Amino acid sequence: MVGWVKGGPFGRPPKRLIGAGARIGNQFRPVLASVRSWLSLDAMGRIIQPREVRGRGTVRLARWLLGKALVRTRRGRKESFLITEVEAYDSERDLACHASKGRTSRTETLYMAGGVWYVYFVYGMHHMLNLVTGPEGYPAAVLIRGLESISGPGRITRALGIDRRLNRLAADKSSGLHLEDIGYDVPRRFVRSSPRIGVDYAGPLWSGKKWRFNLVPDAPAARGAKRARPARLLGQ
Repeated sequence: MVGWVKGGPFGRPPKRLIGAGARIGNQFRPVLASVRSWLSLDAMGRIIQPREVRGRGTVRLARWLLGKALVRTRRGRKESFLITEVEAYDSERDLACHASKGRTSRTETLYMAGGVWYVYFVYGMHHMLNLVTGPEGYPAAVLIRGLESISGPGRITRALGIDRRLNRLAADKSSGLHLEDIGYDVPRRFVRSSPRIGVDYAGPLWSGKKWRFNLVPDAPAARGAKRARPARLLGQ
C-alpha cells in the first residue's frame, strides 16, 4: 500500500511549502482535485523501477513523467507529490546539457546507466534534482522543475531535503527518493511544451528546443484515462 500522507493520496504539503508554492498550488487546484478524486478509486501506486527509465528517448520520457509521483521518505514518513514540470537534457550534442563539455568528475553521474539521481549545486545556493535516463555511457537526464505544490527546482530540493548526498544513488526506495506510477496518463492536449529556462548560452538551436514540459494549470483530469505504459517502452 502506498504511504500517502494524511488528507488523500497526495495529502497536504508540509507547512513550510504552503507559502513558497502557494501560487502554483492554486493554479493546479482544479486538476489536482480531479486527479485525487479519480485516484481515490485506486490509491495503489506502482513503484517505477530504475531500469524502466533507461533508454535513448529522453525527451519522450520527460513528457511521460508528468503525472507520475515523486515520493520522498524521511524518518519513516512518506510524502508524495505529482510531477507537474520537467526539462529534458539529451547527450553531449545538446549544448544546454552539462555533458556537452565532456566527461568530467562533475558529469560522471550523467554517464551512468539510467535510473539514478544526478544532484548538483548551482549559484552557491541551490541543489538541482535530475533523473539520469540514458543507457550506460550515454549522458542524458530529466530535470524535475515543478511539483504539485512547489514551483522551481531549487524550492523542490529545499522542501524535500535533497542535496548531493543523493547524487549517484538509485531512484528507488533504498535512497529515500523514488517514483511511482499512480495510473494517471496525462492527455497530450493538457501538456504545454516550451524552451528550457536559462540556457541561452547554448545558442539559438539548442536554447530554442521545446524540451520543457508542464501541465496546463486548468487541465481537468481525464476520468478513466488509460494506464500509462512502462517508461522502458517510451525510452527505447
